[in-house]
Amino acid sequence: MLKDSMTPMERAMALSKGLDVDRLPCNPNIANGVARIYGCKISEFNTDGKTLAKAQIAAYRKFGYDGVRVFTDLFTWAEAMGAKVKLPEDYTADIVGPAIEDYKDVDRLKPADPYKDGRLPVHVEAMKYLVKELGDEVPCSGGIVGSFTNAFFLVGTERMTKLMFKDPEIVHKLCEVSLQTLINYAEVVIDCGLTVTISEPMSSCTVVSPKHFREFSLPYLKRLVEYITSKGKGVTMHICGKTDAIWEDVVSTRAAGFSIDNVVDLKKCKRTVGDKIKIMGNVDPASIMYLGTEKDVKKEVINCVKQAWDSPKGYVVMSGCSLPVETPFENIEAMMEITREIGYPIREERLEELLNEL
Repeated sequence: MLKDSMTPMERAMALSKGLDVDRLPCNPNIANGVARIYGCKISEFNTDGKTLAKAQIAAYRKFGYDGVRVFTDLFTWAEAMGAKVKLPEDYTADIVGPAIEDYKDVDRLKPADPYKDGRLPVHVEAMKYLVKELGDEVPCSGGIVGSFTNAFFLVGTERMTKLMFKDPEIVHKLCEVSLQTLINYAEVVIDCGLTVTISEPMSSCTVVSPKHFREFSLPYLKRLVEYITSKGKGVTMHICGKTDAIWEDVVSTRAAGFSIDNVVDLKKCKRTVGDKIKIMGNVDPASIMYLGTEKDVKKEVINCVKQAWDSPKGYVVMSGCSLPVETPFENIEAMMEITREIGYPIREERLEELLNEL
């Protein structure tokens, strides 16, 4: 079995300077599946930051991927602002109730304090521990959601959808107070020494129209990214589902990296915006990583690399979204193994050779 000859941090630094590296960066995006690797229950992440960090460290040590992120679920920030969240014993949290029952109460919402509200202090504890243990070896990040996505969780998806048509002013108020919460949290992430990743699933063209994205999400994404970059940190962003119609808008936020879903045409994304933003993706997390064989995983990784390895601003092998909790360890290892076998610089004949061997 091949071993890395560089740490993820060394690899990232070399790539940023145009120097030689041992392989492409690779991040399976394991998410709460790290609990299975560390041997704890997911619910422990909600009360103990060190457990959350140690589970992330255990997963990184096992597989050697290129980025470690403190992030448990999409609802952490809305919960800190008053939304009701269900916390199962051993599965990912889910939202069960809005922060306000009547949207006319929007002015009562206050930005969350990362050191006091909800589970945010647990995540802060995890970030401090994580960067202390791994900060010199692998890029570490703190995950957040975008303002638009958080706004959905403050009032409920159905109500938010109606408000976009009936009372856009309320939507902007929800996004504004969400933005302040997220800036507060991003400031702590940066102060802890980590970078920031943004997840904006409700901005997907599968969920809302490009028009509504540009009206209600994009202005707040730009302000959030602007704040983070003003602190000297780059930002990566993930939007689920179809995003073709808003690629140029994503670029306009000045994010450094864009993680795309497996339903997106990777080659088309490279051709359209690869000269403006780093592309990350897009191995299918469900049918390939969770349900597929090791051979399926390796074939899919090779196919993704064939499509995007020469993207001008860079390419990262990555799953199209967070992996299901029960994704087989063997498939995660297969993703890392084939990336190492491909090596760098990429040779087309090597890719065909590896495909023929499978």
